[in-house]
Amino acid sequence: MRQPSVIARRVAAASVTLVVAAGAAACGPKDNDAKGAGGDSKPQKGGTLTVLNASPQEDFDPARLYTSGGGNVPSLVFRTLTTRNRESGAAGAKVVPDLATDTGRPSENATVWTYTLKKGLKYEDGTPITSADIKYGIERSFAAELSGGAPYLRDWLIGGADYQGPYKDKKGLASIETPDDLTLVFHLNKPEGEFPYLATQTQFTPVPKAKDNGTKYEEHPVSSGPYKVVKNENDGERITLERNPYWSAATDAERKAYPDKIDVRSGLDSSVINQRLSASQGADAAAVTTDTNLGPAELAKVTGDKALAARVGTGHFGYTNYIAFNPKVKPFDDPKVRQAIAYAVDRSSVINAAGGSSLAEAATTYLPNQKSFGYTPYDHFPAGASGNPAKAKELLKEAGHPNGITVTLTHSNDKNFETSPEIATALQDALKKAGITVKLQGLEDNDYRDKIHGVKTEPGFFLAHWGADWPSGGAFLAPIFDGRQIVKDGANFNTGFLDDKSVNEEIDAINKLTNLDEAAKRWGALDKKIGEQALTVPLFHPVYKRLYGSAVKNIVISDWTGVLDISQVAVK
Repeated sequence: MRQPSVIARRVAAASVTLVVAAGAAACGPKDNDAKGAGGDSKPQKGGTLTVLNASPQEDFDPARLYTSGGGNVPSLVFRTLTTRNRESGAAGAKVVPDLATDTGRPSENATVWTYTLKKGLKYEDGTPITSADIKYGIERSFAAELSGGAPYLRDWLIGGADYQGPYKDKKGLASIETPDDLTLVFHLNKPEGEFPYLATQTQFTPVPKAKDNGTKYEEHPVSSGPYKVVKNENDGERITLERNPYWSAATDAERKAYPDKIDVRSGLDSSVINQRLSASQGADAAAVTTDTNLGPAELAKVTGDKALAARVGTGHFGYTNYIAFNPKVKPFDDPKVRQAIAYAVDRSSVINAAGGSSLAEAATTYLPNQKSFGYTPYDHFPAGASGNPAKAKELLKEAGHPNGITVTLTHSNDKNFETSPEIATALQDALKKAGITVKLQGLEDNDYRDKIHGVKTEPGFFLAHWGADWPSGGAFLAPIFDGRQIVKDGANFNTGFLDDKSVNEEIDAINKLTNLDEAAKRWGALDKKIGEQALTVPLFHPVYKRLYGSAVKNIVISDWTGVLDISQVAVK
């Protein structure tokens, strides 16, 4: 998940979708029983589910969406070759078949992946879904006018880097073969054991070529899922979904599709959303949100009300908030200075600034503390909960700064409780105890993102965060620490400019593994190795707390998205 503008776009992303303003412990709901929440009666089909969101579901075209696991609202309409397992907690971090009969069959070196479609798949108009439709859906995501989706296909597919999409190149991508109506064969330019994760992205949605009308396709995309779009107003501000009569539960083990209708209303103030869900009056009793968390003040009120507290879904998404260093900028070119700051950090004060322990969990590893990422506990610079200023001063003295240092910390002015003034001020106060004077440079969010992602403009010391495109260590470590992913002219995420041959080679070696459990162990070991260089200081992982209406049943919150999965929800 690219640096969070992700969660609004992806966590939702998810969308994603990311969506966070985009994308983060064993997880799943802690405040309720996942299957029993919302009432004791068995979930029934029928009724209308209302979705109250802050961010509109813009670009409702599978080519343009950047989602994690297919997204939340999007996955009601768009099915993909694979999808996320729709179960609570750690079980939900697994990839499972969707349109395909399995998660893919790799060649010995994981450069060729073969998929077979299930029989009997149909669009909303009753016409059959074919392998050619999926190939075409992928190819149109390369068109410049439909940009916005995840970049992996361009990087991984042979010929992808130069392909301009089917509107300009009628021949299509030779690296995607469709030998018959049920078979797809993907040819990659390097081993990629995590291709099944990528196949959950909406770019793998089938699109019938005859129905493709370019940028207008999002107004009425042809459904392959349990619901079809009957209305899309004001660029995703109001989307109405009704049942797709040709969707069959016999071919879809993941989506329950209980409600008859989904009414998505966006562009609402977050406080209004939480007020409406809290009151649960009228249609709001059967309402949820896919992008609005409870803030510290709201959570305090909810916690004091047993009835409301029982309607809070708790989830964890693969996401880490951290301090980033640019080792090309003095004094951060000295590892001892970076280590000193790591020792000086008071994580308890940072967590308080992030909203308290109910909304943030302390982090000493870069990888999120979930098994699917390969989480391997380590703390190379143990500072306890409140920091170790004495050790920090000792290291600064060794580095030639017996009287301390003065540095500038760049952060966003956006009130996001992640890279915002509250976090920066907490760090400023903690580092002062170690003789480190911190000047704060707060920037408007767009300026902040431009500055920290530009090779020529990146500051020496700043707040950052990263969320997962899918629950694997590869989606976390490669973009940040693979030296070959340093982008000189564009958005660069390898902020430490690490280009270590041994690290690059280990990334390549892990990518060859198709046993994802084995790969996870290797990702965890690599995280521990990289952590010794103190190119980042992990601070905390967010916890998502979201209200849902009093009539909502069958709450499922997985470690893949960290938020309520509306494909499982019932309102009767």
